[in-house]
Amino acid sequence: MAEEETQGPTDERHPVVAGLLALLAVGLTVGLVLGGAALAATKVIGVGGDSAEDDSTSEASLYLPRPSRTGGPDGPLITLAPTDQGTSTRRPDKPDDEPTESESKKPEISLSAGQTAVGPMEEIDLTGVYPGGEGAILQVQQFTAGRWDDFPVTTPVSNETFSTYIQTSQPGLNRFRVIDTDTGTTSNEVKVRID
Repeated sequence: MAEEETQGPTDERHPVVAGLLALLAVGLTVGLVLGGAALAATKVIGVGGDSAEDDSTSEASLYLPRPSRTGGPDGPLITLAPTDQGTSTRRPDKPDDEPTESESKKPEISLSAGQTAVGPMEEIDLTGVYPGGEGAILQVQQFTAGRWDDFPVTTPVSNETFSTYIQTSQPGLNRFRVIDTDTGTTSNEVKVRID
């Protein structure tokens, strides 16, 4: 009787193992059938076909024209802000080829602001021209408390032009200019109202 008790639990394990093996065999068979069906469907639809066959029968779909030279720009690249002076600075007693005092004191750096009024911390676009200033670094300055203070923005000059933007929350009419950090040459000032 002792032998029958030890055989009982061993016999019960075999049906579980047999069931797991049968389940594995069914899963494998179903997977192979579904995989074969998916492969056949892609062949019928044409998905994932041989690219060598497609390349030899298809035409090029990208057209690139031949490069050609273009002319230079027809007009000015930067529009400068108008000056405050409405009248001519020429004096009748001076010849036309001789500059007047105001013409000879013009700043070499021309600055303009893209906006005349903005809200607090909105961008103010500053652009300009600096003839002969290629590679110079320009420091933006703001007029506060009766003097020009450095604003924490610099911009390089490239192709004799420069552009940057600034943001400020100081309300009222603000005055800005740029100064060449090497030569000390300054631009005209621009005014922007912060509302």
